[in-house]
Amino acid sequence: MKKTRALPVIALVTALTTAVTGCGTGGTGGGSAPTAVPTLTSGAAVTGKIVFWHAYSAGGPEVSTLEKIIIPAFEKLHPGVTVQDVQVPSDSMHQKLVTAVAGSALPDVIRADIVTVPELAKLGVLTPLDAAMPDFQTYAKKMYPGPLATNKYKGKYYGLPLDTNTKVTIYNKAALAADGITSVPKTLDELKAAAAKAPGKYIFAEGGSAGWNMLPFIWSNGGEMTNADVTKSTGYLNGPKSVAALQMLIDMYQAKAIPQIILGGTGGVGTSDGLAKGIYPTIVDGPWTFPNLATSYKNFQPQTAPMFSGAGGSISVVGGEDIVMTQQSQNKTLAAEFIRYMLSDEAQLAMGKAGQLSAISSMAPTMASLEPFYQPFLDQLKTAKPRPATPQWAKIDDIFTKQTQLAFQGKQSAQAAMDAAVAQIDPLLAQG
Repeated sequence: MKKTRALPVIALVTALTTAVTGCGTGGTGGGSAPTAVPTLTSGAAVTGKIVFWHAYSAGGPEVSTLEKIIIPAFEKLHPGVTVQDVQVPSDSMHQKLVTAVAGSALPDVIRADIVTVPELAKLGVLTPLDAAMPDFQTYAKKMYPGPLATNKYKGKYYGLPLDTNTKVTIYNKAALAADGITSVPKTLDELKAAAAKAPGKYIFAEGGSAGWNMLPFIWSNGGEMTNADVTKSTGYLNGPKSVAALQMLIDMYQAKAIPQIILGGTGGVGTSDGLAKGIYPTIVDGPWTFPNLATSYKNFQPQTAPMFSGAGGSISVVGGEDIVMTQQSQNKTLAAEFIRYMLSDEAQLAMGKAGQLSAISSMAPTMASLEPFYQPFLDQLKTAKPRPATPQWAKIDDIFTKQTQLAFQGKQSAQAAMDAAVAQIDPLLAQG
């Protein structure tokens, strides 16, 4: 359930654009006429075979659940149908996609990291599901809005959320008390005040300064990274509310209330280890933290609270994966039926038992019954937001991370760092 990384954008876009042009797939990436969108009616008689690529963890229950429960159940519903699943490690997906597009050998369905969907959509290798599936809105209306938004690119939806996650405040009550703090900070102002109350002591720990780490603070403070159309960052990322959120964290870091690991280094104690050991009273992290802590620190009972709130509310960040269909699929009707089944209550429940949190809001009580620690994350998903949905995300995030690190290191002011960031980001957003 951990958030996963984007494919390297420059390498992916360059290689895939070349491949798509060469193999004549069509779509916006190759410069030829878009492929006609078929109408994929629910309940149609289906036959044949499809291939499904995913990065479910082979070391846990996810792959076995897919192969021993979900796929057999789907094939039983549709006698004569075959679903071949291919487990692709996350760090190998980029090269496998490049090779597959060049050889016109993409699978029918992909479980794609949410930040890669706009990249693939721009290249014309995905079927827009909102155009292809007459019942698309039936599924879309069931989803938390944040995860659903990760599928939107230039006004079309190219997928649906398959699983999701977000982050909340996780705290060590005893560590807070040792610093003279009687209750967990619930707002950005309270977090800042707690740091002032315990000078020289860590109050909060964050493991990086990328968008995944910093955007919840920016959004909760009322700031934004881009405009709603994801075409402009000037006036947003370098706007007063965004800069103020970063400046608060920078001030805390320079006062030694936040450890150096916020720069992404490996020289300090990790966030969850530090939380359990009482070194860090609070962190902001995802649901995977709980099983990890239960394994390594059996006597520690972590507590949760919503993401620290501010003028913008309590806004965290969306992680997870979407399910998409490729244009190359020769059996789109069957592919659509498989997508529908993967989003059924039965399949979502099975994957919930394997540790995958459903993005279907009505499944929240069921998810919470599986694992009590899911509940605060399900509540947070009501307001959680996606990172800007753009094919350029990986490069944008790299720029943002480098600039925030300069500000944390005192080499630039927060304002100067974000001014420099938007000057580099806006030309990328202009590329669409």
